[in-house]
Amino acid sequence: MKKTKIEKHKLLLRHLTLDDYDNIAILMEHVYGNLGGAWKKDQYTSQLTRFPQGQIVIEDNGKLVAAALSMIVDYARFGDVHTYAQITSNGYLTHHDPHGDTLYGVDIFVHPKYRGLRLGRRLYDARKELCRNLNLRRFIAGGRIPGYAKYADNLTPVRYIEEVKNREIYDPVLSFQLFNGFHVRKVLTGYLPVDADSKGYATLLEWVNLDYVEKTASLGASKSVIRLGVVQWQMRTLTSVEELLKHAEFFIDAVAGYHADFVLFPEYMSAPLMGLFNDKNPPDAIRALAGFTSEIRNGLLEMAMSYNINIIAGSMPEYSAHELYNVSWLLRRDGTFEAQYKIHVTIDEVSCWGVQGGNALKVFDTDCGKIAVLICYDSEFPELARLATMQGAQIIFVPFWTDTKNAYQRVRYCSHARAIENECFVAITGSVGNLPYAENMDIQYAQAAIFSPSDFSFPHDAILAEATPNTEMTLIADVNLDLLKQVRTRGAARNLTNRRPDLYRLEWF
Repeated sequence: MKKTKIEKHKLLLRHLTLDDYDNIAILMEHVYGNLGGAWKKDQYTSQLTRFPQGQIVIEDNGKLVAAALSMIVDYARFGDVHTYAQITSNGYLTHHDPHGDTLYGVDIFVHPKYRGLRLGRRLYDARKELCRNLNLRRFIAGGRIPGYAKYADNLTPVRYIEEVKNREIYDPVLSFQLFNGFHVRKVLTGYLPVDADSKGYATLLEWVNLDYVEKTASLGASKSVIRLGVVQWQMRTLTSVEELLKHAEFFIDAVAGYHADFVLFPEYMSAPLMGLFNDKNPPDAIRALAGFTSEIRNGLLEMAMSYNINIIAGSMPEYSAHELYNVSWLLRRDGTFEAQYKIHVTIDEVSCWGVQGGNALKVFDTDCGKIAVLICYDSEFPELARLATMQGAQIIFVPFWTDTKNAYQRVRYCSHARAIENECFVAITGSVGNLPYAENMDIQYAQAAIFSPSDFSFPHDAILAEATPNTEMTLIADVNLDLLKQVRTRGAARNLTNRRPDLYRLEWF
């Protein structure tokens, strides 16, 4: 089988430093070769000196690939009628006012080779976060309309903008900004005269900060409310890895559209490709299926970065050195990934396929705190969830595959118990439907759910969300990590605090 080669990424969102100038200049020359090229070094130095928090960059394995520059202004001083040179002081940001009320977008640019990863959206999200955390009323930016030159003979700038808003015309800048929640306040004339593609016009765009309440930390503050997306998907016979990835991308795109931090897929999520090997006996078929695992993982990793979401890639078979395992992948949105091997394999996995159990329990660090993954049967052993919780895990993900309702009930009730006894959140999901040409994977039964501790701060049944049984659908729910702190210190029952280590203890050998 031909292996698909993937470029290895390691994305990092951070603030720019003075030492970055040479590399940022190279990046700007790539992007703005026809618009004057890079900022001069004294302009760049002034930008960072006046407002270091507002200058953000994304690097990939140390290479600068995208950046966004901002300033704070007292917007009443400038109003809606201004030019780019006026408000930015010709790029020196001398009008930056730390006591102002508006974040103003000075520049944003992405290396042409990286535009497929949606890094621009990630930078806009970072600026919105900065706007919220600095307690600013709004985010204002002057936006180019580079597609206008082709329509200038027939459309006024106002009419062109209306056509773009109605999606009759696609503009590479304005369409992107409208998609990211901005609205057009006004058309600016002579905003950037050198911009021939926009005929010197620009849109004055605004994003209103609905959280304008109180000041918090700036970019990079830890999150307390985490949004989970859970996919209960239909098992259907597929004929290629590309087809499987397109099916997965549909759900990733949909869940990412709700700004979820994680998306969870079922155990053996690659099983729809089993039909390609229906001429083989079950042990050979599952090993042939394992040949697709790296390609599927790499494709999903690209999506994790592109859609800015952490993916729990259910599980897939891994076959190496004559050993077969069941492996779940954490695919982080920064381009890194780690694996959790199923520790307790079922009797059926051993007898039908020869799957072996892993020997390590991982607690993963993520940008939303510590998490753990227990694959299906592992959730039925309370020791694992307790060990993970003792190492700091606050969310446990359980991808499962079950064929009958009683098998599903074992996973559900045990997972629910893990949430209550460890005072954590547990998200579970499986697959539904039938796979006629996949021996040992032919029927499915599932009902996805997200469980919480059982106390006054949580739902009365300790269920945050649950799906309709045996129906393809998604769940999206927020989990509040601050509530876990409350229940662990002030809850009516304190399962973690009231353990008796003087009588018993749990250790990993």
